[in-house]
Amino acid sequence: MTDMAATAKATWRDYKELTKPNVVLLMILTSVIGMFMAVPGMVPLDALILGNLGIALCAGAAAAVNHLVDQGVDQRMARTSKRPMAQGRVGTLQATAFALILGGSGMAILLIWVNALTAWLTFASLVGYAFVYTLFLKRATPQNIVIGGLAGAAPPLLGWTAVTGEIHGHALLLVLIIFAWTPPHFWALAIHRKDEYAAVDIPMLPVTHGDAFTRLHILLYTIIMFLITLLPFVTRMSGPLYLLGAVVLGGGFLYWAIELMRNRNPEAPMETFKYSIIYLMALFVIMLIDHYIFPITAA
Repeated sequence: MTDMAATAKATWRDYKELTKPNVVLLMILTSVIGMFMAVPGMVPLDALILGNLGIALCAGAAAAVNHLVDQGVDQRMARTSKRPMAQGRVGTLQATAFALILGGSGMAILLIWVNALTAWLTFASLVGYAFVYTLFLKRATPQNIVIGGLAGAAPPLLGWTAVTGEIHGHALLLVLIIFAWTPPHFWALAIHRKDEYAAVDIPMLPVTHGDAFTRLHILLYTIIMFLITLLPFVTRMSGPLYLLGAVVLGGGFLYWAIELMRNRNPEAPMETFKYSIIYLMALFVIMLIDHYIFPITAA
């Protein structure tokens, strides 16, 4: 199908889908909370609006590149076969131009109205996901999601630097939480979609090392993640409400990780995947609430 024919069939919803809006919304949630965690009071409105707009546009550009690179693979996987490029509704030229416009606009906003540190960190995150992960790591190693997960973990740091203009240890701790969360989150989905990944020669961990090995590593990474989520309380970044939330939510994640290990519930992989999304959202929201109920002034 030609790019002209693809354009004729494309709608605004197709271009919206290219940006992976649900993923971007989760990223922006963590970016917003990174901003609020960086200051004791209200985040300046210009940083809140323009910072998150720039970050969101760059994240959408990275997602569009992912669609562009993976269109052949997407056509062969049930989960992704309805995507706009897989269906031929958006052509290669259109997706490329769309990604460039989004990425260029996002970078311009960050450079002109936010600060250079946030702009270049955002650019590094875009390159890390769209090119290093999608073009290379995804097809090169079963540790793809572990290494590539760093790009997706950056938003709270980007939010922090958009407000303060500097990198702080607490911001890096927020990154570390998402970095540790990513493997058990994605490997649960990979178990559910193992046959599809195998069919398109993508070496996800369940494909290369089997279900049992992956389930064990989900449990191990969940334990590591649980311990890391206690660090905001230990380092006096957060207070008792956050600690309670981290323990309760982490206990729920551990429950599903153990259910995966037991391998008695065929729905456990997708239930774990769904819970992991709720978990991350709830953990960061509770962290934000705690930040204002139990303000901690120590640096």
